[in-house]
Amino acid sequence: MSKGHILVVEDNLDNYELVRTLLELNGYDAFLAVNGRDGVTAARKQKPDLILMDMALPEMDGWDATQRIREDPETKHIPMVALTVHTLPKERKRALDAGVDAYISKPFDAAYFLQVIESTLKEAKKKR
Repeated sequence: MSKGHILVVEDNLDNYELVRTLLELNGYDAFLAVNGRDGVTAARKQKPDLILMDMALPEMDGWDATQRIREDPETKHIPMVALTVHTLPKERKRALDAGVDAYISKPFDAAYFLQVIESTLKEAKKKR
């Protein structure tokens, strides 16, 4: 039985394969959207338990995609974690202001990554 369905919005397929493998080895199901626009659509259609959002995406960046997901009554409750190479404090603040619940910088430590996923899901369940 899956611990949760996670939408990974990531345009780099190597990064997605790494994230997917980590998630699946730890009991989660993962599915992909390759740009921000597809991420917004997938969030609406699939209603994942959590969204991992890259910030540097084609067609619509992760900041805009996050805002659109947060503005939609059907998706605004979905917990979101930024997973990005953008590590400057102003970029982190921009992501948090857009609506992510947590922030992971690439490259990341696998144990920390899983800890953030689990704690973000746990916090989201408390809010429901």
